[in-house]
Amino acid sequence: MPVSPHKAMVLAAGLGLRMRPLTDHMPKPLVSVAGQPLLDHVLDKLAAAGVSEAVVNVHYLPDQIIEHVKTRKQPRVIISDERDKVLGTGGAVVKALPLLGPEPFFHLNADTMWIDGVRPNLARLAETFDLARMDILLLMAPTASSIGYSGRGDYSMLPDGALRKRREQQVVPFVYAGAAIMSPSIFADAPAGEFSLTKLFDRANEQERLFGLRLDGVWMHVGTPDAVHAAEEAFLESVA
Repeated sequence: MPVSPHKAMVLAAGLGLRMRPLTDHMPKPLVSVAGQPLLDHVLDKLAAAGVSEAVVNVHYLPDQIIEHVKTRKQPRVIISDERDKVLGTGGAVVKALPLLGPEPFFHLNADTMWIDGVRPNLARLAETFDLARMDILLLMAPTASSIGYSGRGDYSMLPDGALRKRREQQVVPFVYAGAAIMSPSIFADAPAGEFSLTKLFDRANEQERLFGLRLDGVWMHVGTPDAVHAAEEAFLESVA
């Protein structure tokens, strides 16, 4: 059965080291691309997908993000304050679980950016997620058509969407686009404190409950100041 997540987790606590000097005095989620902060691009997509509440975690220059989102109505933003403790991508979700509730939720990186194709990708994720078969459904971008990405990829994908993690020295055709739907049950026995979500991705992969959905549109890897310009060009072309 498809799901309709009404809650989301947005990771916005990173230091943005590779984005310096833009992030010397500004958190990466507030870096502007095409006239709008990265975080607002993400929150607007969540609002369009019917999400009513987004939990946003903060650590680096947290007050700027808190001030930026305080008047946001759709979705309503709830801050998960991590300024005193580094929790990593996994520990951040564990801390936020009481706010996210028992149902599957959207999970997005605050700095992910893509141009939707014919249909919004978050709606496609919700339609594809099947709790009977999946614990995690990742939005996967083809490496060949992504902007600003030059890595070896993260996963290969079987015809039914099942993912296979890239082995060392291997090149695979898909990279995680920074958007997913997750079941909170995967965190039931998660470790305390700081840990990476990739640990849970790997476990779901071993249990054959990690799936992917090919992104329809264009994904932009906005990891460096140079990549901001390339992303802006692509975004402005898409709305011209």
